[in-house]
Amino acid sequence: MAQPGFSFSDVIDSAPIDLVHSWVGSATARLLSAIDPSGGEDGLRRAARNAIDVESLIAEQDSRSSLLKLLPQDKQRELLGRLGLSDDGDPQEALLGLRWAARELRGLHGFLGLVDDRAPDVAVGPRRVAVPGYGLFDHQRQAARRVRAMLYEGERRAILHLPTGGGKTRTAINLVAEHLRENEPSVVVWLARGHELLEQAAQEFEKAWASVGNRPVDVVRYWGDASVDLDDLSDGAVVLGLDKAAAEVKTDARFLDRLAVKTTLTVFDEAHQAIAPSYRRVVDALTLRRDASCLGLTATPGRTWSDIDADARLAEFFARQKVSLEIDGYANPVTALVDEGYLARPQFRTVADTSGMELSPADRRALARSFDLADDLIAKLADDTQWNLLVVRTVLELAERHSRILVFGASVAHCRMIATAVSAMGVHCDFVTGQTGMRRRAQAVVRFKSPDRRPMVLCNFGVLTTGFDAPAASAAVIARPTRSLVLYSQMVGRVIRGTKAGGTDSCEIVTVVNPDLPGFGDVAEAFTNWEDVWEPASPRDFGSSPRS
Repeated sequence: MAQPGFSFSDVIDSAPIDLVHSWVGSATARLLSAIDPSGGEDGLRRAARNAIDVESLIAEQDSRSSLLKLLPQDKQRELLGRLGLSDDGDPQEALLGLRWAARELRGLHGFLGLVDDRAPDVAVGPRRVAVPGYGLFDHQRQAARRVRAMLYEGERRAILHLPTGGGKTRTAINLVAEHLRENEPSVVVWLARGHELLEQAAQEFEKAWASVGNRPVDVVRYWGDASVDLDDLSDGAVVLGLDKAAAEVKTDARFLDRLAVKTTLTVFDEAHQAIAPSYRRVVDALTLRRDASCLGLTATPGRTWSDIDADARLAEFFARQKVSLEIDGYANPVTALVDEGYLARPQFRTVADTSGMELSPADRRALARSFDLADDLIAKLADDTQWNLLVVRTVLELAERHSRILVFGASVAHCRMIATAVSAMGVHCDFVTGQTGMRRRAQAVVRFKSPDRRPMVLCNFGVLTTGFDAPAASAAVIARPTRSLVLYSQMVGRVIRGTKAGGTDSCEIVTVVNPDLPGFGDVAEAFTNWEDVWEPASPRDFGSSPRS
């Protein structure tokens, strides 16, 4: 591998401080100044090395141009040479005039010392899994047996409702493996959104089939930029991105029809999304065969805590057939899983909540009409230096007791700002967002999951709420105000894995969410929030709201 021509650290050191300030952002600079007034320009440059996602910076034309202008002329000529271009004339003018397509950007990555290992989101083509250790806990086996009875008779649809950390994926993968063993040849389609959830499913199936499979089968990863010919597939699993499926139908109207002919089981991960029109069309298309079954997976079998009609439509879509854990001696299974060590015992507290005001019935009705906080309100909060100081202090205080801490930011900029400030205080901290390049994103996650014993913090926005498994994470700071019980439950679920599931015996959750909202601040209450919607109904009751 070629050595870097000019490190990004050198770019930061040579850049005018006003440019560094603009790259870091005014809000972050103010927060750093409030934390360490004596830091000055040197402190800002040090912070910038962690605050700036270089891949994103050079992907944007204006900021890339500013960076290229900072290179010494001999380095500009060297870069042109690496790109296979003539260095005659003015090298800066030549660089600024480039079209900067994918090949040129890869060259710039290497020149700045960025290892450009960003392969496509997926491995192209099927992979073979050979054939036994992929067991289930007692409560998972009982749930699997009850789901199985629903999938192969009557409506052939059901939802498996297990809490985050309760083993939804593992239980479902066992059901998929059993289905393939009993139906040879056959195809199972696993639907999900997001690279993390999709790759998790593919890896778990490969791991399970190596232990419990009975023949070689194909495993096809089909999301992102993957281009796979499914016509020859007759036996195995297709892990299919929902957005990919919708895109394929636009260019090939019969894509789902051809796949449906082979498909006898469809699994929908995060099934509370299933009634979104575009996703519902995918599920309906894949379940046209009379012997086709559909299994939904979720920790939150509802759309909101306030829209009863939407919750009822979801229940009806799955024939109001839901299997939750049933554990003798407990009215709520989550309490049992905590007591028995499958889930960590959560300790909730709030930060920056000084109103002390309880919600009246009128308040609750008003919140029901406004599902979530407005973007402009969140933006104002994320720009509040005093509030952010409190968030940073909370993270630093948690780092004295916890080795792995997750922070859920209010926006991309807010996430980066908190990460920068925490790093400036000497605690290792990375950040990932939906805009983060795949190389940096993967490296941050690998470091966070590593056995390194020093405290580590991972700030994120828009990712890691699903499909992210880091059992050592034992604290979360939810600095993302929300009234979505689904989103809140997903964030809390990232740190609630217990000792019997490879996690910790207790966890701390510090939040800016008002715990007086129904289900917020109590994982057991949140788990049962939608139970009345799923009560069995007679045929004439379908289509009416179960609550009034």
